[in-house]
Amino acid sequence: MTLNVVLIKLVRAFITIWIVASFAFVILSLTGDPVEILAGDDAPLEVQRYYEQKYGFDKPVWEQYLNYLGSLARGDFGISLSDETPALDLVLEAIPATLQLGFAALVFALVVGGILGTLAALHRNSWLDRAIMSVAVFGYSIPNFFFGIVLILVFAMVYRVLPSSGSGTWAHLVLPTVTLGTHLAATIARFMRSSVLEVLNQPYVRAAKAKGVPELQRLARHILPNAAIPVVTILGFRLGDIVAGSIIVETVFAWPGMGRMLVGAVTSRDLAVVQAILVLTAFTMVLANLLVDFLYGFLDPRVAEASDARRRAGR
Repeated sequence: MTLNVVLIKLVRAFITIWIVASFAFVILSLTGDPVEILAGDDAPLEVQRYYEQKYGFDKPVWEQYLNYLGSLARGDFGISLSDETPALDLVLEAIPATLQLGFAALVFALVVGGILGTLAALHRNSWLDRAIMSVAVFGYSIPNFFFGIVLILVFAMVYRVLPSSGSGTWAHLVLPTVTLGTHLAATIARFMRSSVLEVLNQPYVRAAKAKGVPELQRLARHILPNAAIPVVTILGFRLGDIVAGSIIVETVFAWPGMGRMLVGAVTSRDLAVVQAILVLTAFTMVLANLLVDFLYGFLDPRVAEASDARRRAGR
């Protein structure tokens, strides 16, 4: 992957973040006057004017927008209207919990989805294949909030083996992880099955089998590395499911992360906190997709070569 391709991807990433930040500003500006939440509907006019001047709501919209972009460029996301503390500090306090849950869900999805998809492909058209694909369809279709409630009813209320909410121990992480990672695991299982089936028919795999290479060695050296390439691509698109799903899952399980904070900030019209979460989430998604692009080019150099060829042909 050449320097020009990297620069183009970085420029696109910057434009994406700018669009998300602008979208957040416009949409939240249209939701109503946050001064009404701070001062109340019956507050004197002087009190309302005070809050408008304090937070800059008395300025024209275009000036607010330019000040907002300038502050973002300096890493200043504004002051929380509820706590009167920097919004970035509040969000940074919640990020570790969200990252912990997201990472656990991602590992769960990769391990479970990868194993099930591989088993289904190696036992194609058997009862095991049909059972795994049925479970994958179920996991892909069931809503997060409903699945989370079912897990709480079964494991927290009926059998009482796992806590239903909160954080602090590994036991608190189990149910949210399974709830958040099931949808992605089902997606990975389906793509992994198709990818492994395609690789199994490749000449180099048949040649390795003809040479007497043991099945586990063929699987580890020839099948899985090549079958993982499409799955890596899917991860780049599906990471958004984890980010979006964390909002619901953290609310259901009272997990102290950004998703739960976002729900509370939207309810109280805490614009600075909402904007900080949206912009940081967009930055995380863009960064994740960049890493997936680079990893994809590393796993399959033909992708980078094709990209360079298209760029040269367009000149």
